[in-house]
Amino acid sequence: MNYLDLDITQVRQLIKDKKVSSVQLVKECLNRIEQTKDLNALNEVYADIALKRAKEIDNKIALGEDVGVLGGVPIVIKDNINMVDTKTTCSSKFLQNYVSPYNATVVQKLLDAGAVIIAKANMDEFAMGSSNENSAFGPVKNPIDNTCVPGGSSGGSACTVAAKQCFGALGTDTGGSIREPASFCGVVGLKPTYGRVSRFGVVAFASSLDQVGPLTRTVEDSALMLSVLSGQDKHDMTASTKPVDDYLKDIDKGVKGLKIGIPKQFFNNKLDPQVMQSLTNAIQTYKQLGAEIVDVDLKSVDTALSVYYIISSAEAASNLARFDGVKYGVRAKNYEDLVDLYYKSRTQGFGKEVKRRIMLGNYVLSSGYFDAYYNKAKKVQQLIKSEFINAFKQCDVILAPTTATVAFKLGEKSHDPVSMYLTDIFTVPVNIAGIPSISIPCGKNDKGMPIGMQLMAKHFNEATIFRVANAFEKTTKEGK
Repeated sequence: MNYLDLDITQVRQLIKDKKVSSVQLVKECLNRIEQTKDLNALNEVYADIALKRAKEIDNKIALGEDVGVLGGVPIVIKDNINMVDTKTTCSSKFLQNYVSPYNATVVQKLLDAGAVIIAKANMDEFAMGSSNENSAFGPVKNPIDNTCVPGGSSGGSACTVAAKQCFGALGTDTGGSIREPASFCGVVGLKPTYGRVSRFGVVAFASSLDQVGPLTRTVEDSALMLSVLSGQDKHDMTASTKPVDDYLKDIDKGVKGLKIGIPKQFFNNKLDPQVMQSLTNAIQTYKQLGAEIVDVDLKSVDTALSVYYIISSAEAASNLARFDGVKYGVRAKNYEDLVDLYYKSRTQGFGKEVKRRIMLGNYVLSSGYFDAYYNKAKKVQQLIKSEFINAFKQCDVILAPTTATVAFKLGEKSHDPVSMYLTDIFTVPVNIAGIPSISIPCGKNDKGMPIGMQLMAKHFNEATIFRVANAFEKTTKEGK
């Protein structure tokens, strides 16, 4: 049996039943990582740490001890998430030698659930990008077509799952950074409700938009991982105190009687014809499964991209001000005074895209422009949020494309920032509204590249998303 072909739900049961050891699974993942290292999906691999932990878990199982719902399963985390005594680089020269003194809450939750963290994934620098070409350690390649991008900024996390280097991974999603890579790589990616998962220990990009979520091979695995990651946290005041649902309870209930909303603003001439066809087929599948299809109107959603780049850049400029070469990170060697130290350290440490967003953020926050841009963007954000709330009075979930196209070629958009930003056009509204959304594979184009579909629901209604996504996944897999 090739264990790497299995999903989390399957292998955790095999480990529990002592049909395979955690050590064996870790070794197979490490071998696969070596075989596929040209993908450049990982920044650092923890072979010794992972094997030691796997052995400890196997020993506990032998003694009949409980090892948690993820006991012994190899997992990868994105390189902007802190894990004690390991580097957290954010794929930036600025932090290339920074070693974390503590665990992020999501890391601690994974460890408490018995997971074995085997590596940290490559990413766009400081999570700023849609293609994973902005990494200081080189671009990640799409595992299906190595000439294409994997999507960003969690490109390494999506790639490592799709390439079967691990069984699941953590990413972060500020404007689509989990869902877009999931779509491009053909895996399942979840952006939870803002506040459902703690951000403590995650290097901030845009604090009011960032959210940690899982990348997996199946919807059931996504639900399982979210159940581990979710919950309140005394270290993060933005983490919700709302009780965590049992995401697996009704996951097999089907969609009969549910209403699925179709927003016309997402189905326009920006869509590639083959993406449109896959979405049309998916809608038809849901009809056959008993769901009612209704039209919903999100008339302000077209402004979401502008709102996103104003708010996210403003918050990025504020958050990244701490990286000045004084306490940690790159420090320029030759400087005249403190101001010159700041200037040279940040010039040498940050890449082009990070600098671009810091400058844009400082501009919209500057005197004379704050009201014209930032304040106006915050008002439109509330308008978009209210339109989603009203739409969910008419339906249980909203169905839309994740991206307008399949994965594009490496280098195709790297010299055109506006074109790159437009790849986020269907994902950013979710972050602006703070609602949950999942991207699942819904087809392939004529060249075999994956096409993603996203399903959105009202705040903290991830359970319904899993139910609707699982129904499609099970039906389409059975039909193959």
